[in-house]
Amino acid sequence: MTETGDGERGRWLWLARRSLAVIRANQAASGAYLASPNFRVYRFSWFRDGAFIADAMSRAGDIASAEAFFGWCARVVTDRRDRIEGLLDRRYADMPVDTAELLHARYTVDGRETDEEWTDHQTDGYGAWLWALDAHRLRHGRPIEPYLDGAVLSARYAAGFWDHPCYDWWEERPDQVHTSTLAAIHGGLTAAAGWPQVDAVIRAELLSAAGAILREVVADARRLGHLAKWRGASATDASLISCATPFRLLAPDSPLMAATLRSIEADLVRDCGVHRYRADTYYGGGQWILLAALLGWHYVELGRIEDAQAQLRWIASRASEIGELPEQVPEHLLAPESLVPWENQWGLTAIPLLWSHAMYLTLALTLGAVDPDALRD
Repeated sequence: MTETGDGERGRWLWLARRSLAVIRANQAASGAYLASPNFRVYRFSWFRDGAFIADAMSRAGDIASAEAFFGWCARVVTDRRDRIEGLLDRRYADMPVDTAELLHARYTVDGRETDEEWTDHQTDGYGAWLWALDAHRLRHGRPIEPYLDGAVLSARYAAGFWDHPCYDWWEERPDQVHTSTLAAIHGGLTAAAGWPQVDAVIRAELLSAAGAILREVVADARRLGHLAKWRGASATDASLISCATPFRLLAPDSPLMAATLRSIEADLVRDCGVHRYRADTYYGGGQWILLAALLGWHYVELGRIEDAQAQLRWIASRASEIGELPEQVPEHLLAPESLVPWENQWGLTAIPLLWSHAMYLTLALTLGAVDPDALRD
């Protein structure tokens, strides 16, 4: 393992503490996390982003923060019980369901939908928060009952609509069934199916959907020898790392995952920074902090500790002077001509992005670069 000096470890700890402070400052009284306070269209809470943020807070020992978010998720879902039950009835009766009728991906901090036009239909978050809730339960021995009603309803919704096309992590291509979305759903369904409080009939329903997801993903991946961005595609996407780390659709060292990682490293990684996908033009197609951390987290699981340290080092060097992490950095741009048009439309890239801070925390803690006891108040 590469030796690291006290100065570098001190900076890693400082940035971890700053990350906790940024997240806490942007968690509403309702439990919802703002995606970013300084980027207008991100002043909402997403189930997907929030799941990773809550998991990081749980790892850091902030049980109250994580559970406040889980409570918010459960309330948002149970408030829409009648709508979900109606959608599932129609789905299983083979009646048409319009995408506009399905649940949203982002909500106001008090759990309301917004009338603003947005890429709302994303299913991954309804599985991701169940994965985070279960990891928290196992990590701290916490009860599941306060969230059980909303969690089971969320799992049933995800099981019913897992194969319905939706927007991906990047809120693009609503006409496709995305592999990373399927991984998040699979992770949530298998987590919920393991809870003894879940009815046997519902458990069988969740496991059936999880099994179908696994079979579909593996069958599609065998076309190419690696995972693809969506069903029938050929391109990869860095979000595919989540199929192993953390959602365990595949084992981190499985042949398909190893081949997928080689493709991602060859096509999307430059000097530790990670692009989303080759055709990306958003803000010039820069390198994403959260993906660099996700890759580092995966390296830890593979035992590639020096590579994981390199990812952590790269992220820490991209923090601002006050310890804020952006969504992406404009390095090795894939489409440099598109950077200024995006800045003219929406302003500079989002900073701070809570998801970036959460993924930094997760990598630092998983790698052992930061002692969780040093983060206690």
